[in-house]
Amino acid sequence: MADSFDTMAIFAPAATRTVGQAVARELGRDLAALEERRFPGGEFKIRPLESVRSRHVYLIQSLHGDAGGSPADRLCELLFLAGAVRDAGAGHVSVVIPYLAFARKDRRTKARDPITSRYVAQMIEALGVDHVMAVDVHNPAAFDNAFRIRADHLTTTRLLAEHFAADRTRRPLAVVSPDLGGAKRAQLLREALARHLGFEIEFACVEKRRTGGVVSGGDVSGEVSGRTVILLDDLISTGGTLLRAARSCRAAGAVDVYAAATHAPLADGALDVLADSALSGIVVTDTVPLPGRAAQALAAKLTVLPIAGLIAAAIGCVHGHGSLSRLLELE
Repeated sequence: MADSFDTMAIFAPAATRTVGQAVARELGRDLAALEERRFPGGEFKIRPLESVRSRHVYLIQSLHGDAGGSPADRLCELLFLAGAVRDAGAGHVSVVIPYLAFARKDRRTKARDPITSRYVAQMIEALGVDHVMAVDVHNPAAFDNAFRIRADHLTTTRLLAEHFAADRTRRPLAVVSPDLGGAKRAQLLREALARHLGFEIEFACVEKRRTGGVVSGGDVSGEVSGRTVILLDDLISTGGTLLRAARSCRAAGAVDVYAAATHAPLADGALDVLADSALSGIVVTDTVPLPGRAAQALAAKLTVLPIAGLIAAAIGCVHGHGSLSRLLELE
């Protein structure tokens, strides 16, 4: 039998409240209230202001940095809130992480390297969390392997495919990965677009080598000449990887190049990089709140897709014991 939605409580700390409120609205609910206090020296307190006893609690928190705190601050807020609701008698605790920071370090590439993604998973588990969901993590396999509790990976493939399929003027198309590591992600988008449009989409990959911190390469493997390119990555930080790939595609004859990514934790200097004429447009989601200056600087080429519908649908599936695989078009 499906769990009653009356037993659900959805919390989102201030840093992710906008997305949290949108998710709650999609589910026909109000966001549950929190007390959040900051103390001199940087310490803080976070407390649920309504009973969670025996309820299924969903905690929504993106681990991004901004003027109000670092990714580590966001992680601590999430951990302390998870501990507080568990101590207050929550029947089941699900953590929803639209942007999972610290996920890029998921294996050892040098002696004594930390495996940070696993350490984050261990901290979440230690606070008694029963279930975690995250959106478009850097390495889905590493995400699955890091957790011993139920871990569900939500993907924006369908969301991006519907967006690009709606613009029928962009033909013929090619979906391009800016490096070999993202090839699977780009292939999934290519397949989803082909299903939506009813014809085959070209796939290509841009060569990328990193030696001693220096990036080189740039050859395009695949046909992009005369095509509109959708250049797909999981996140945009400095924008350098996407710009290099966009210039390579232009040099190979691409007519337009649109950068697409789920997350945009933009680093200093990224706006100047992304404003380059090699990029015809940029499509991201709101898993990470964009600063106002980004929206202004990139207004002519920036599209931000809301993530709340995907998260709300996933929560609805979990709460009603439905199929996440069917929701994500994985079966």
